[in-house]
Amino acid sequence: CPKGRNYGAELECCCPESVPLEFGDFHPLKLITVTESKTKKVVRKGSTSSTSSSSSSSVVDPLSSMLDGSDPLSQFAALSDPLAPATMTTGKSNANMDPSKKQREEEDTGVGNDFEPWAGKRSYILARYTTTEKLSINLFMGSEKGKATSPGSAVSEKVRTRLEELDDLEEGSQKELLNLTQQDYINRIEELNQSLKDAWATDQKVKALKIVIQVSLKLHMRIGISQPCKLVYERILSMCASSRASFPGASVSDNFGPDEVNETAKETCLNWFFKIASIRELISRFYVEVAILKCNIFLSKTGISETLPRLTSMIRGIGDPLVAIYARAYLCRVGMEVAPQLKDNLNKNFFDFLSTFKQIHGETVQNQLAVQRVEIPVYLTLYTPAIDWILQCIAYRAPEALVTEMMDRSKKLGNNALLLNSVMSAFRPEFIATRSMDFIGMIKDCEESGFPKHLLFQSLGLNLILADPPENDRLQILNEAWKVLTKLKIPQDYVNCAEVWIEYTCRHFSKREVNTVLSDIIKHLTPDRAFEDAYPQLQSIVTKVLEQFHDFAILFSMEKFLPFLDMFQKESVKVEVCKSIMEVFIRQQQELTRDPVILNALMHVCKTMHDSVNALTLDDEKRSLAVLISGFIRMVSFGRDFEQQLSFYVEARSRFCNLEPVLIQLTHSVNQLAMETRKVMKGNHSRKTAAFVRACAAYCFITIPSLTSIFARLNLYLHSGQIALANQCLSQADGFFKAAIGLVAEVPKMLSIDGKMRTSEGFLLEFLNNFFSTLLIVPDPPEQGVLYLVRGLLNVIQDYIWEDHTDSKVRIYINVLHLLAAASQERYPYHVDKVDSNDNLYGNDPKFLAEINKLSETLIGQILDHLKTLGKDEVRTLEHIKRQGKQPNMSHFAELTLRLPLQSRT
Repeated sequence: CPKGRNYGAELECCCPESVPLEFGDFHPLKLITVTESKTKKVVRKGSTSSTSSSSSSSVVDPLSSMLDGSDPLSQFAALSDPLAPATMTTGKSNANMDPSKKQREEEDTGVGNDFEPWAGKRSYILARYTTTEKLSINLFMGSEKGKATSPGSAVSEKVRTRLEELDDLEEGSQKELLNLTQQDYINRIEELNQSLKDAWATDQKVKALKIVIQVSLKLHMRIGISQPCKLVYERILSMCASSRASFPGASVSDNFGPDEVNETAKETCLNWFFKIASIRELISRFYVEVAILKCNIFLSKTGISETLPRLTSMIRGIGDPLVAIYARAYLCRVGMEVAPQLKDNLNKNFFDFLSTFKQIHGETVQNQLAVQRVEIPVYLTLYTPAIDWILQCIAYRAPEALVTEMMDRSKKLGNNALLLNSVMSAFRPEFIATRSMDFIGMIKDCEESGFPKHLLFQSLGLNLILADPPENDRLQILNEAWKVLTKLKIPQDYVNCAEVWIEYTCRHFSKREVNTVLSDIIKHLTPDRAFEDAYPQLQSIVTKVLEQFHDFAILFSMEKFLPFLDMFQKESVKVEVCKSIMEVFIRQQQELTRDPVILNALMHVCKTMHDSVNALTLDDEKRSLAVLISGFIRMVSFGRDFEQQLSFYVEARSRFCNLEPVLIQLTHSVNQLAMETRKVMKGNHSRKTAAFVRACAAYCFITIPSLTSIFARLNLYLHSGQIALANQCLSQADGFFKAAIGLVAEVPKMLSIDGKMRTSEGFLLEFLNNFFSTLLIVPDPPEQGVLYLVRGLLNVIQDYIWEDHTDSKVRIYINVLHLLAAASQERYPYHVDKVDSNDNLYGNDPKFLAEINKLSETLIGQILDHLKTLGKDEVRTLEHIKRQGKQPNMSHFAELTLRLPLQSRT
């Protein structure tokens, strides 16, 4: 037998309380009185024309009566070009507004920069609420009748065309697109938005209205239909501005009133509201009227405040609770934009929702969910964005008493997990944190079959990382939350909550509690390799741990931290995690370290980054990794345990051999280590110290040839030779210098620098100048000739193929003459401590000086030969030298002119 129902009791249970409303004079459902205006121009002296009117009133159909040509839109179109875009001449921009005035306005309106607009939430909502189901959409198919009429068309013909277009909406001029993906669906909506703009720009106002109706009926959950509000508002506002443009200095003020609106603009505004009133569908009529809510300011000072309660009550006629809540959210959104000071309407929307809250769990909704095979927890999450928005609007700068009242009302409802979640999402974190134990009690009282409890704890955790709860409650809060979270069976639900609560744990507890949480995460995500679907959350967990633990000795002493990193099996993700660890270490580590726990862990991390390099790795990525690894190497110091330091560098070279910048850093570090050894010993050059320095030199001699950059090798050979010389390791220094001399011949003419080919002569010239400066103080070994290193380098320079039409080689020879001049002095300008240079070895011996003079003559001959070639290029070198010879103390130039058989060209 059928189930008996008490309809009277059900009606009393679900029926919201009635609210008496006082509507304004322009309620679209009342009998409408249309005023027919007959205008005539009155020409005034010294001004443009104005209007005077006589009127008569009668009760008529607002649309059919317009066939006689008195439609305000048509009248306006007849007076101006319908294709011309409306222009606004209103007030000052906010960018140029005085800051104090802007602050006062924010205080008056109740909206400031700290209020998150709906646009900021939309992308998050679209990303979170996705579907793989195929969707359908009805698109308006425009006809030839929808094309703009010419400016010269009769007014009555335009009106008749518009009415036919409205009828066309009901004649099947729509096309249904089926099997659309979510992205296709969004793209179609954007096409509708563009069609709306195009229709309005071409004066197809009815077509634009039809598009808005479709959007509001089918797609109200995807976009707010604010576009028609802007278009209609700007059109009417431009009409107000155009009527004042004839008066010098006149403009529409920022906060104009209805008294400043002319009759034509008011009638146009009324006509729009009349058109909206003729829409039969409740949802479409509601959304379109809300969209142009701001236009009420053209009609009455209290128009918006009178209309908002009526629109709020209109939502009671929407039977689907999900559709109704989003209608309330849209009304609150528009209300915050046009009249944020009217807070009572926001509260009324929320209280109306509470009155109908039981409907969500009613039999009708449950039957629909059963047919659609949607589970109640999934269904309830669809309410979250709308309720969150409404509560955010209510709680914004609201007094404590109001916020408390909202929470108390929500608490009184049974099965209120959905509301509880929105309260925690919308209210201030400080409000939630101080009452955290109360919220935990309410969460525990919620039914398991309703809104998911883990989402409630997730929302609570988000508040507690922004505001600290009472200190005495912190451990109990963590225990109560984790009792629920650790029982979660779905890995994705679990890790989403763990991502939030790990930050709370790191902020308020020690490494022991954090290690316990990490262990639990590993336990939940290891089975079936569930961690592979949670890489973003796991990365976030690592980041949050690093933000709170700057002492890496404590971090790596946690037993489960490195096993936690092992869950990153995907190489690209693992490398990014390792990079984040190294970035924090380099930024936060203040002192040099030798802690074996830190060194072993970070060597493993750096090795992971290094091993990711392959032939396809970009140069920028290689540089990024090399900077991080080099930064780690610079932070390692074993104090005076130099042998242990060198052993670390040897191990680092074997592990990071594929990154050239790291090898360069290691070579510099070893050279620096050799110099530190010399400083510490302070002249006590024992055999052990000498052996260690030779070991450092051997390290460099082995490492440098593995580099690909030829100038990196040249500079390191020179630097290493200088370090060996400073440590009195003369044979090692000779080896480095000889290797550098042999490498000069291999320098290519062109180098690739930052992706561009550039000549290498400038770099080579700079290196050779530094090299010759060092060779001045290098002593000649007994078994070699005088200045044998200088001679060997000059031979390489002589054989090197230089670019044509350059003087690089001659400039080098001139610099070598400077070297030889210094070498012939009794005392050299600089020395290396405890190294006897040639000034001490030869003691200004005549044979030594003769060798220098002989070498100088050879170089001067090369220079003169080059100067002779300049005459072939018709260069006026001789005249320049003669002018220099006439200068004081420049007689040597006069002698030079006698040796140059160049002909002057005058």
